[in-house]
Amino acid sequence: MKAAGCLCWQVKELVLDNCRSDDGKIVGLSSDFENLEFLSMININLLSVSNLPKLNKLRKLELSDNRISGGLEVLAERTPNLTHLNLSGNKIKDINTLEPLKKLPNLHSLDLFNCEVTMLINYRESVFTLLPQLTYLDGFDADDQEAPDSDPEADGDGLEDEYENGEGEEEDDDDEEDDLDEEVIDDEEDEDDDLEGEEEEDGVDDEEEDEEEDGEDDEEDEADDDLPRGEKRKRNLEDEGEEDPEDEEDDEDD
Repeated sequence: MKAAGCLCWQVKELVLDNCRSDDGKIVGLSSDFENLEFLSMININLLSVSNLPKLNKLRKLELSDNRISGGLEVLAERTPNLTHLNLSGNKIKDINTLEPLKKLPNLHSLDLFNCEVTMLINYRESVFTLLPQLTYLDGFDADDQEAPDSDPEADGDGLEDEYENGEGEEEDDDDEEDDLDEEVIDDEEDEDDDLEGEEEEDGVDDEEEDEEEDGEDDEEDEADDDLPRGEKRKRNLEDEGEEDPEDEEDDEDD
């Protein structure tokens, strides 16, 4: 198994999970990764950490599901600032195998899940006594209080913050769209009010015209009432397109 070889000094996190080491060695992983802070080598058939390069800035080392049974003294020499160490699923059987970890003063979290050592009587008390700098063993402190997510860079909290910020921006965009929608609705309502006002004015104008026409008809009727009876009858016949019988008789006499 080879690690990346270009621009090593820029790399802060390196994940080599589920690869296969060459006879338990990590080919290509060197001290050139001088700024490496997080290294994960889960299930790579690693037999020991003897070939681990010097990584002064390494803080979190994931070595679970390998075949490591000892030789942990190398860690104090090669990774002096280690704070998190995961050895779950390895071949560690005795408490004494962990004694070299006393030389890691900053180590405050150690995981040994599925190692035979966890089956020993008073396992937890013995480990906390051996390694007083430890705060959490297998995810819990000496009082059985669960460990919080205390490593933002390793746990991806930084990405969550970016996501939350992005979500906040999306919410702001949604608010702006809602404001625009409300303005459009208000404009449509104003247009509807204007149309209703125009329709009402048209209705008033139509009523006034009808009233004026009715008034003119009434005036004509009143004028007809003032005419003598004969003249009134004659005018009515003329309006209906009929001739007066008296005029017909006069024509016959002629």
